[in-house]
Amino acid sequence: MAETVTPYGTSGSLLASLDPLLRAWLPRQRWFAGKGRPVTGFTPVTVTELLPSGGRLGLYHLLVRVHQPSVPGAPPHPGDCYQLLIGVREALPPRLAPALIGHVTEGPLAGRTVYDALYDPRPAEVLLEALRTRARVGGLRFERDARQEIRAGLVARLLTAEQSNSSVVYGDTFILKLLRRVVPGVNPDLEIPLALARAGCPRVPAPTGWLLAEPDGEPYVLAVLQPFVSGASDGWELALRELAKGEDFAAEARALGRATAEVHTALARALPTVTLGHAQLELLVDGMTERLAAAVQAVPVLRPYERGLRTAYAALASLAAEGRTWTAQRGHGDLHLGQCLRSPSGDWSLIDFEGEPARPLAERRMPQPPVRDVAGMLRSFDYAAHSATPPAPDWAHVCRAAYCAGYAEASGVDPRTDPVLLRAYETDKAVYEVVYEARHRPDWLPVPLSAIRRLAASDPT
Repeated sequence: MAETVTPYGTSGSLLASLDPLLRAWLPRQRWFAGKGRPVTGFTPVTVTELLPSGGRLGLYHLLVRVHQPSVPGAPPHPGDCYQLLIGVREALPPRLAPALIGHVTEGPLAGRTVYDALYDPRPAEVLLEALRTRARVGGLRFERDARQEIRAGLVARLLTAEQSNSSVVYGDTFILKLLRRVVPGVNPDLEIPLALARAGCPRVPAPTGWLLAEPDGEPYVLAVLQPFVSGASDGWELALRELAKGEDFAAEARALGRATAEVHTALARALPTVTLGHAQLELLVDGMTERLAAAVQAVPVLRPYERGLRTAYAALASLAAEGRTWTAQRGHGDLHLGQCLRSPSGDWSLIDFEGEPARPLAERRMPQPPVRDVAGMLRSFDYAAHSATPPAPDWAHVCRAAYCAGYAEASGVDPRTDPVLLRAYETDKAVYEVVYEARHRPDWLPVPLSAIRRLAASDPT
């Protein structure tokens, strides 16, 4: 492995030669957050050579800041920072055709072909070996838990069903989640699983290794390696299969509620909790109300329901004004069926604690009432039910009840006993979903709108 960081001058010329290729390739990636706005340029943050580019196979690790026109009305933004693994070959074999970025015509890589290296087992295995040996390569720090063994020689394969990041499985033993859009600070996707491991919670795979960088003295979490739950079923896919067969999912929903409560209980022991009084709830409600107002502007179909939806937030504000308090703690942050795995033995695990990537890191790390995660899962049951043909709202109703009952069994608190708080958080989540679907998946817009109609008509008390 090359123990070098490309000098800034060289990194500038390297990035300049890649510029036209990346401008075309980046916006097509599922994990690129700046869709709809052209890429106008790049600034190198770090450029690290992991395999010498002069050989048959080269490998660069890049942190690049991507420049785009500002969103109208938004404050100036320095540009999002992305993590790229760039492979370099004379030509790509057919199996790597989906990874192609392009052919370089000038600069230090002129005449070579560059591609997304995570599609290629050999470069992906370089990352695992670096974690196994706790390598230091330029400003990159490959760390691992010394109590867990990482065997050499595990074969890598990229998971292609990606969302906001990329994942590589090594021999059905480990899974490496490589963060694509990275921000400085303590990332909850490493922080929370480490805290749960210290608390002895078996519901979340304990981190085996992680990749860090500190450009300009600011820490970045770039990747997390965890044990791979071999043979596990994704909660979303499992729910859809059971729906398609007309099978009941209540037992699984109940078990998932227990697993969620166990994670919440362990986090309350492992990390600080806070009490939310009138002042804190006022800020929370203000945030919900502002998001609703912005959503109505962005998606006018919400307008007829705005007054009814506001009553959900007003009811919560009234309880706070009367002196009601709530306990807030760290949680999952973006909980839904797709963030849950059921092992062949029937045990549920929770994964992906990054939170909603579009929200600021400080907001994602803020303690919240546990019911926020519960609301996310309730919305997920609704999504699954509406994905069936025909839709199965009764299925969702049974699952929602079973999940809350399971949560109560493990925590001693049934989320349904605090209906005002639950409705406020479920409303906030449904409003977020309406905006997301309107922008990215218009065909799915009827799903959150059906919840909007129900929530707007609910009794606020």
